[in-house]
Amino acid sequence: MHILVVEDDPDLASFIAAGLGRAGHGVEQAFSAEQAAEQVEVDVFDAVILDRMLPGMSGLDLLRQWRARGRRVPVLLLTALDGIDDRVEGLDAGADDHVGKPFAMNELLARLHAIVRRAQVPEPGARIEQGDLALDLLRRELRYKGKLVALQPREMRLLEELMRQSGEAVTRAMLLERVWGFTFDPQTSIVETHMSRLRSKLTDSGVPAAIEAVRNVGYRLVMHG
Repeated sequence: MHILVVEDDPDLASFIAAGLGRAGHGVEQAFSAEQAAEQVEVDVFDAVILDRMLPGMSGLDLLRQWRARGRRVPVLLLTALDGIDDRVEGLDAGADDHVGKPFAMNELLARLHAIVRRAQVPEPGARIEQGDLALDLLRRELRYKGKLVALQPREMRLLEELMRQSGEAVTRAMLLERVWGFTFDPQTSIVETHMSRLRSKLTDSGVPAAIEAVRNVGYRLVMHG
């Protein structure tokens, strides 16, 4: 794989590059968000390892900028801020996964390989439809009666899970694991907050659908009309 490492600490950057090289990957390095932004415009990367705290523009702001522009390269976030809220913030910004500092090289490689596999292998069925609502999993686009409905990546993943169940409930635990990668309950309102935003966007776009909370279970998508 061709990997971009964005890390302003030269020693840590060299450590990561050496480990990736031993694993057979090609590596490019950037030492600031601005330099990384330039490199992704002229080169194609299979994944980016991105430090959250960088001089000038932060890694988190760079990631938000990429996602807002539709850049879907898998991103593994490096962070010394490893609290629940910090991890949630990174995932909400568009990170595919994160590794807390300090870390073992084998963990970094395992997480890197996992996010690249998820990006390269489409979920079964490249398109999900319910009535006039169509979700294209390859393009990552949602359309209602052919009109594009703008959603953030996490909102798109939530809707995907709801649409796959064809009106059956999806548990909160399943959503936390499949959309955010949590194998435990972080005891935050992250699911509820994103569901509220998704409801509003569907309503504002004229989609005749309701996201219903199923007591003590989770959520389900019900199409009307």
